[in-house]
Amino acid sequence: MADGEAMSGATAFWKPGDRILWRYRENGGRHFHIARPVTVVRDDAELLAVWMAPGTECVRPVLADGTPVHLEPLATRYTKPRTVQRDRWFGTGVLKLARPGEPWSVWLFWEPGWRFKNWYVNLEEPLVRWAGGVDSEDHFLDITVQPDRTWHWRDEDEFAQAQRDRLIDAPLAERVRRAGRAAVARIRDWGPPFSEGWEHWRPDPSWAVPSLPGDWDRTPAHVSS
Repeated sequence: MADGEAMSGATAFWKPGDRILWRYRENGGRHFHIARPVTVVRDDAELLAVWMAPGTECVRPVLADGTPVHLEPLATRYTKPRTVQRDRWFGTGVLKLARPGEPWSVWLFWEPGWRFKNWYVNLEEPLVRWAGGVDSEDHFLDITVQPDRTWHWRDEDEFAQAQRDRLIDAPLAERVRRAGRAAVARIRDWGPPFSEGWEHWRPDPSWAVPSLPGDWDRTPAHVSS
């Protein structure tokens, strides 16, 4: 992982090839329930781009009995007790792009053989940087963008259920909707990062798959936005 002394402020950037953590806090809580080691592709005042390689060991939430969250009926998905478990990302890799201060990140997916599949707009809290990576909180609602530039909302049912279960209050729900509308405007205008050709990017073949550190859930002593 990145050297803790190297990130002393918001103007310090990671170098291509650095390994950091991309984490999400549980909704309505203080603990982290998703952690993904990633390799930095680009990091500057305009963009953070990271690569999550196939086979990466991650942390993901599961129900207390080990049931995958997505298999639980929606009505009880967010109310049953949970825990976390280590697992591996077995799909093709994911390129994640985040512009500073924006309440979403854009993920790129490929089919085997590097056939581009789609962009995925993950609505979330703007990333908060710390010495070892970045943290956020997922906002349930998402947008899928196809190679022909058509788009559609994703997980509107989960977004509604999260409101019923009081994981998202009315002001936050409205803020998420505004963020979604802003993201849709970016898609319609075909602004960055969609216009920047990232679908043609490929990882450095010398990069090893980052390992998941044992202290993946530690709370950073210093945080900068």
